[in-house]
Amino acid sequence: MNNTNENRTKNIVKKGPHPVNKDALRRLKSIEGQVRGIHRMVEEEKYCIDILTQISAARAALNKVGIQILKRHIGGCIIKAVKSGGKEREEIIEELIDVLSRQ
Repeated sequence: MNNTNENRTKNIVKKGPHPVNKDALRRLKSIEGQVRGIHRMVEEEKYCIDILTQISAARAALNKVGIQILKRHIGGCIIKAVKSGGKEREEIIEELIDVLSRQ
């Protein structure tokens, strides 16, 4: 993380888990169990198509969590930075483009 991201993070006041984070954590716990199940399936040499189906389901679940967090980020951090204008606006937009281009 670069200094700009660290500064942005330091300025956030924590008020307890955000509702989006609570839901994301719940979903991630479920995905964690799903991945453990896939691990077990591989160990037990289950039918490949069944394993691939479960991997696809785990990916879809992770994508849903990612979209949920992305919506929160756009609705909060991005909008705030765009309204403030200046260098922060350009940096946060560039940061988002960089993250989305890795997918």
